[in-house]
Amino acid sequence: MLMVMSANVAWAQAQKFPVKPIRIVTAEAGGGSDIVSRIIGQGLNAAWGKTVVVDNRGGGVVAGDIVARAPADGYTLLYYGSTLWLLPLIRKDVPYDTGKDFTPVVQAISTPAVLVVYPGVPAKSVQELIALAKAAPGKINYGSAALGTATHMSAELFKYMAGVNIVRVPYRGTGTALNDVFGGQIQMMFAVASSVAPHIKSGKLRGLAVTMAKPSPAFPDLPTIAASGVPGYESVTFSGLFAPARTPKAIVDQLNAEIRNVLMKPEARERLAGSGVDVVAGTPREFADNIARDISILGKVIRSAGIREE
Repeated sequence: MLMVMSANVAWAQAQKFPVKPIRIVTAEAGGGSDIVSRIIGQGLNAAWGKTVVVDNRGGGVVAGDIVARAPADGYTLLYYGSTLWLLPLIRKDVPYDTGKDFTPVVQAISTPAVLVVYPGVPAKSVQELIALAKAAPGKINYGSAALGTATHMSAELFKYMAGVNIVRVPYRGTGTALNDVFGGQIQMMFAVASSVAPHIKSGKLRGLAVTMAKPSPAFPDLPTIAASGVPGYESVTFSGLFAPARTPKAIVDQLNAEIRNVLMKPEARERLAGSGVDVVAGTPREFADNIARDISILGKVIRSAGIREE
């Protein structure tokens, strides 16, 4: 009887949802997560006539903690990427459990990257770069943003699968790291495709390969890393929307359906394509499966490399 009553309450909540403003907690203003959150927020506002507030917070731990503690009613949501589920593997005392405290709603986008090197590096292919790194272990440096970010984990996966010893140089952001690749202070980087495309064209950077499993139409002259000496390599950053755990399935499904409608609209797709990302707009199950796969693969890399933030 109690289970039937609970199901009826959840169904009744979903029938009335939404009746008040919705809050999307995400990363700092101006970044990729902020941009996608605002596109989703504007679309939901237009569809439902309810205010959607984007709440910018620094760091995945802060944003995750807020939403993990929020009521499971669909009115407080989280938009984040891989740092949300990788930080617990890297940092002590993360105040949430990714698998227990969140319900995946929709994977919104995926973001490919490009392996670029300083033009003075004597390697014009991935195989030549691997040979160079193996001939001089620890002499080639790569730039990355914070631990667990795409620029970090793409390089560590490459290091793990190619069997090379390349050394991370940490930066506060990808812009400063790229500046040092331009100047030759560091030799290589895995960078978001849109941020390096003009610099590859101008010759300030040399693109060696893309990180996707299949060739990119945006870089027709570049092979994949997997086809260039590292079979099976794939590193594509993805992000999406979460609700607190125990949010009624009917509300999760309603959010998923409407957000997918928003993301598939031509104006949203064009705006996101201009930022160098691909719209995914998948199901909650697909999002959960991709997260589990990411944790499995990159968890091995993290343990093997001993990556920890103390």
